[in-house]
Amino acid sequence: MAPKGKASKKKEISSRAQYTMRIVESSTCAVCKQQCTRGLRYLAAMSEPGAIGKGVPCILTKKRLN
Repeated sequence: MAPKGKASKKKEISSRAQYTMRIVESSTCAVCKQQCTRGLRYLAAMSEPGAIGKGVPCILTKKRLN
């Protein structure tokens, strides 16, 4: 039991793996050797006049977090 006025903190351990991916812009997708559907869709959207993009997560840069 925690002392009065102090909350006990429990560490939650998830059995699910967590991943991170780099955000890339359309110029990177254009020169990529393994073009994915997400990148090609983003590249097509950014080729429209006046398009403003913030990048797209690149599946090829996926890394597992410990």
